[in-house]
Amino acid sequence: MDTSIPDPAAAVRRDPALEPDAEPVQRRLVPRHSATVRLTHWLNVLCFLMLLASGLQILNAHPRFYVGKAGADHDVAVLEFPAMPGWATLPSYHDLGAGRRIHFTFAWLLVLNGLAYLGHGVWRAHFRRDLLPDGGELDRRHLWQEIKDHARFRFPKGEAARRYNVLQKLTYLAVIFGLLPLMLATGLAMSPGVNAAAPWLPDVLGGRATARTLHFLTAFSLVVFVVVHLVMVVASGTWNNLRSMVTGRYAIETRPEPWLETRPEPETTIERSAQP
Repeated sequence: MDTSIPDPAAAVRRDPALEPDAEPVQRRLVPRHSATVRLTHWLNVLCFLMLLASGLQILNAHPRFYVGKAGADHDVAVLEFPAMPGWATLPSYHDLGAGRRIHFTFAWLLVLNGLAYLGHGVWRAHFRRDLLPDGGELDRRHLWQEIKDHARFRFPKGEAARRYNVLQKLTYLAVIFGLLPLMLATGLAMSPGVNAAAPWLPDVLGGRATARTLHFLTAFSLVVFVVVHLVMVVASGTWNNLRSMVTGRYAIETRPEPWLETRPEPETTIERSAQP
């Protein structure tokens, strides 16, 4: 006689998100930024704002830039800018002396804060663990995919959101070990006291006039970095990012682990001969 015998049940992995009675997405807080990173970050914010506003006050005194050892009114400028409005400068009225004092004070505070951050990064292996890209991340196709995802405001979710992506890593490394040291070096090269103690520094940079131009271009690059950084913060979740930089806790979305459901395979008919 013919008997229909089902195969043993097969374990099928299914996506809970596709089930009508699936459990909702869960949000949980995970540690993201250490106390030292958070503190140095907010001190950097303060220093940057004060340096930018006082720097614009200094810029108003002579908004022309040159290349070479010196530059003055009758020399050919490579860059020239109109006067900045009072609301953007510190002080808001014309006072070059006060602007320079504010600028130097917060420049040295930024240096001390940066040294504290560097010491912490080396001691806790922050740079090696969190900022150094691995070989796979530097693959050309991977980099291009990251650029396209960021251009479309597509950001990692779940556990991947806990880590910096390769574009963040490369940008932070360029700022920490490139732009900021260059800004410090060019700033020192414009100091008469430093010129007397280390006359080789402005020469290495092409002269005091060139150092001033490079200082401005570096500051402008940092402004661009901050603007892009703020756009990414807003696009990827303003309050979540702010919470992580205030409390150190970052919310990620997770789903329950895929569960195993028992589901029989389609029945198979096996013909058997009836015994006489």
